[in-house]
Amino acid sequence: MRKTLYTGVLLLCLPPGSAWASGFALIETNAAGQGNAYAGAAAYTNDASTIFFNPAGLTLLQDDHIVLASHLIMPQSEFTNKGSTAAAILGGGPLTGPDDDGGFNAFVPNFYWVKTIDESMKIGIGVNTPFGLATKYDDNWVGRYHAVESDLKTVNFNPSIGYRINDKLSVGGGVNLILADVILSSAIDFGAICVASFDLPTCTGLGAPPQGADGFADLEGDNFDDIGLGFNFGFIYQISDRTRLGIAYRSEIDVEVDGEADFRVPASTSFVLSSNLFVDTGLSADVTLPASLSFSVSHRKEKITYLADITFTGWSSFDELRIVYDNPVQPDSVTTESWEDSFRYSFGIDYQYSDRIILRTGLAHDNSPVPSKERRTARLPGDHRTWISFGMGYQYSKELSFDVGYSHLFIKGAEIDNEFESSVPTLAATLTGEYDATVDILSAQLNWRY
Repeated sequence: MRKTLYTGVLLLCLPPGSAWASGFALIETNAAGQGNAYAGAAAYTNDASTIFFNPAGLTLLQDDHIVLASHLIMPQSEFTNKGSTAAAILGGGPLTGPDDDGGFNAFVPNFYWVKTIDESMKIGIGVNTPFGLATKYDDNWVGRYHAVESDLKTVNFNPSIGYRINDKLSVGGGVNLILADVILSSAIDFGAICVASFDLPTCTGLGAPPQGADGFADLEGDNFDDIGLGFNFGFIYQISDRTRLGIAYRSEIDVEVDGEADFRVPASTSFVLSSNLFVDTGLSADVTLPASLSFSVSHRKEKITYLADITFTGWSSFDELRIVYDNPVQPDSVTTESWEDSFRYSFGIDYQYSDRIILRTGLAHDNSPVPSKERRTARLPGDHRTWISFGMGYQYSKELSFDVGYSHLFIKGAEIDNEFESSVPTLAATLTGEYDATVDILSAQLNWRY
């Protein structure tokens, strides 16, 4: 139960779709960048989505802009059980249940609008999802006590401004307002709880042996009453007519979550309710979304633009997660994450095939912040991933253009050996196995210059 709730609040504060950038971040914030693996995104500013990657790039856009983009994220994350066990105090027997694939398709939209104030200044607003996660397993799968469903949605509103200081240097900044919503669930082994209260023969007689009297925990929550607030800023320096440097920073965002925990307790173990445990209650938690810092370079040589990028994400801010329950009998849940800071490296090429057509390709390597198989969870089963991307832009008219992009992510086989954390020793089941995961991402974008 504790792991379900702490993970739920973590994901709630951070967020649809399985997360396929660093940790649970979603880099899918435009479709043009999908084609070159988002290489050089803080320096290469072709459309209004620069609001997210580097607001200084607003000053380099011509006219006013509207961008509509969408992404279909299609993950596969097949789990193979390799000796998952019940709590050692129960004898460490095997966990029952089949293997499963927790990945399912998700749709992620983006919107950007840019308005010219004068020759040196532009303003705009972006609406996107910079973090996200969704996994869903069968109710009876072998890891049901660790996770069943995780459905997280967030919306980031990012009003921004860009100002051109001179022909070489532009600066920009923005405010980030994060809304988050979540529905999470997992099974609870009330048979194991029964044994902690009585003994195995008694619980068997009650019809509640370990793994034989499952209940359920559901979590729903949001931060709508206390919107998360952060900022981003950046600058772009024109080194020469062909070469451009961009640096962009996004701040940490503290998010305060309020929600409801709903429990389903089997009739055979209804005795637990007499102690006022596992009753429906509210909960709250404070979580910090990580900061990020990007260094990007673009260099144009005739028809080819070379792009490169290094992005740092401060995942080490996730050291501990604490959930406080409104029910005074229910103790706080404290879990150590010990995540590590991570880097993403990317290289891409844009080729001006004709006056109307741009062809794109890119490679990227995205390090996982999860430090070990013991810290990996069924809700975030990914590991280091390598991107290969392709895309195209088409200029339909002076005002309208379109972009499409595709990426395939190769994910290193992710081992898991995660023990369920609880003050009840009989609940300490360990999920042991390996995830074989891949991801396909399709993106499309409409650009309107007016």
